[in-house]
Amino acid sequence: MPKKRRPKIAVWKFASCDGCQLSLLDCEDEFLAVTEAFEVAYFLEATRATIQGPYDLSLVEGSITTPKDAERIKKVRRDSRFLVTIGACATAGGIQALRNFKDVGEFITAVYAEPRYIDTLATSTPILDHVRVDFELRGCPIGKEQLLEVITAFLHGRRPDTPAHSVCVDCKSRGTICVMVAHGTPCLGPVTHAGCDAICPSYNRGCYGCFGPMETPNTKALSEQWLRLGTTKPTIRRAFHTFNSWAEPFRKAGKFDGPQDN
Repeated sequence: MPKKRRPKIAVWKFASCDGCQLSLLDCEDEFLAVTEAFEVAYFLEATRATIQGPYDLSLVEGSITTPKDAERIKKVRRDSRFLVTIGACATAGGIQALRNFKDVGEFITAVYAEPRYIDTLATSTPILDHVRVDFELRGCPIGKEQLLEVITAFLHGRRPDTPAHSVCVDCKSRGTICVMVAHGTPCLGPVTHAGCDAICPSYNRGCYGCFGPMETPNTKALSEQWLRLGTTKPTIRRAFHTFNSWAEPFRKAGKFDGPQDN
């Protein structure tokens, strides 16, 4: 009997730090199992050997920040049966999306001696703003357990089973005392997507929102609670405008106007 064809998997990088790709390599033994089930056709972080598409599953890390990448992601989409974005850069523009709140031309002039050689977009935007995406996996970086779940799900033709609840639920599951209630520590856990196993609160630190907004986050109520704790509005803005600043709920939550900014 002819050998059954293994599905082709490709891993693509756009504007990012490579941390989410490294999460796949960190899977180690589990990644070996993945390579047995999939044919790794394109993954420059792991191998220079490449196989032409089409690809059954493409994992995309990074945001779109240049005209060239805006065109390249369209080709990746055409060549991919399923396209999954991984990490805060690919799903929410990443920390580089802070440029979206300012004039990027001013940055280019201040930093580069020859600004005319810089070819960049005015914004850093998630992949979904440019092409259709089949699934988004959040995190900065992503959790390897969730990544393996996503790959396994697409291998077996089902939707990935990743949590939609907030970090607070994980704190309860771990028996971690709420840092906001017990210590008055500002924490983004109530509005942040679970996925990190609530690491920061377990060390008496507030959540930094690495996994982006949970489903239907009540950012207004959380901001009001932070103000009652004595947090200033500029501090609240900075808290929301970090890894996932361009995710709509966090983008809106970080906006304050006029004399209230104190």
